[in-house]
Amino acid sequence: MKRFPSIKKNSDFQAIYRTAKSYANRQLVMYVRKTEKTQSRIGISVSKKVGNSVVRHHLARLVRESFRLNRDTLEEGLDIIVVARAAAKDSDYKTIERAFMHLCGLHNIKKESK
Repeated sequence: MKRFPSIKKNSDFQAIYRTAKSYANRQLVMYVRKTEKTQSRIGISVSKKVGNSVVRHHLARLVRESFRLNRDTLEEGLDIIVVARAAAKDSDYKTIERAFMHLCGLHNIKKESK
């Protein structure tokens, strides 16, 4: 089984927060930075303000699945951080996926938008 391409180190998160461009909608905030790597990586952050650990992990899984299923429609070589907002707590998968793809469109990282 292949490892999922994720951002795990705090130093990586901090570097992306400092240098990346961010856009937001009601459910999510997305930071995107171009890298020299061939594969895109994703980091997911869900604050304790959003809910308990079950709710936070559920949101992280929804965002990760949205990235996994739409990875082929996105450009390569990106570091993406997605921060879930409290409004996303009661959202279902389709809502999270729509919010994720909306932010990808704002960042202009969809392949078909070029």
